[in-house]
Amino acid sequence: NPGGVAWLTPALDRCIAFDPQQGVLDCEAGVLLRDIQRLMIPRGWSLPVTPGTQWVTVGGAIAHDVHGKNHHVAGTFGRHVTCFELLRSDGTRLLCSPPENAEVYRATIGGLGLTGLILWAEIRLRPVSGPFIDMESVRFNSLDGFFEVSAESDGRYEYTMSWVDCMASGSAMGRGLFMRGDHAWQPRLPGKQGLPRQRLTAPFDLPGWLLNRATITAFNTAYYYRQLPKLVRKTVPFDPFFYPLDSIRSWNRMYGRRGFFQHQCVVPHVAGREAIGAILRRTSEAGEGSFLAVLKEFGDVPSPGMLSFPRPGVTLALDFPARGESTLRLLETLDEIVLEHGGAVYPAKDARMSARCFEASFPNWRDFVPYIDERFSSSFWRRVPGQ
Repeated sequence: NPGGVAWLTPALDRCIAFDPQQGVLDCEAGVLLRDIQRLMIPRGWSLPVTPGTQWVTVGGAIAHDVHGKNHHVAGTFGRHVTCFELLRSDGTRLLCSPPENAEVYRATIGGLGLTGLILWAEIRLRPVSGPFIDMESVRFNSLDGFFEVSAESDGRYEYTMSWVDCMASGSAMGRGLFMRGDHAWQPRLPGKQGLPRQRLTAPFDLPGWLLNRATITAFNTAYYYRQLPKLVRKTVPFDPFFYPLDSIRSWNRMYGRRGFFQHQCVVPHVAGREAIGAILRRTSEAGEGSFLAVLKEFGDVPSPGMLSFPRPGVTLALDFPARGESTLRLLETLDEIVLEHGGAVYPAKDARMSARCFEASFPNWRDFVPYIDERFSSSFWRRVPGQ
């Protein structure tokens, strides 16, 4: 909502109960994923699904049905939420789970905060041996190389994702670094700190003139060649593996005072090479490239949410410095490529999606409308056809 938020829940920040036999955590909706990880991983438990940042509340993770590097194995966050309590604007409190108020449960998972205020939730965690990840980084030299490494990796590793150089063109288009890993069996490693360390801080907004084709191309090239061997193996703490950008406080300042747009899409597997290739080609041609481009294949694990974004296919997330009309035109072009190939754009990352794009991305959106609390709204929902 302009000048504000849909829900602000920092006071709902308590963990309520934990069953160490079943791994079930009850907590209020304002608890940060960061706090759950720091509390539970030393005790041998972890969130079963976590997105690329830990600065997300439990309520927000449910409302956007977030996904992580292990979607091909574990699906979305909502699959592991066994129940929650929802407060409606008329004061009604609903206990929602698959057997109780099942349709409200389905509408609220991925429901963009429009069905009510989640007060608390019950989450089934997964056991882990300790705070470390055994990871491999594989350098690939083209988009075809990504699909080859992904096909080899998704059946063998719990966590997979890749960074791609969105400025590369020609035969090198889509080159990047593929990260894959599993929880390490060692609870401790000599000389290695398992819990997060103090983070760096971006001290000021970068000047806009620094964010141009030449500097973004140079950054992407340097990042690609920072790993010279084709394969690197190492054991790392969970924090930099799951949340690499969180290591830099206020990292968004790297995009300057005007900020940035993020565009994340998913396209069906059958159209993956063609659609992702077209998006990367158009991005490179436009010269409005991204420092951060994340490419991954989603699995076929279904979500309980009505408006959940993940579905079987290939997902690409791109960050673009905000440069006014030229950036908006590029994003609209990327939308068209996605829709032409039967894909969808992610509302959680959106600031300008059209009603047409939303309808095509979520053709069942009308099934969701009856569960919206009539006194709740957001600028997103007013922009798309939910009014």
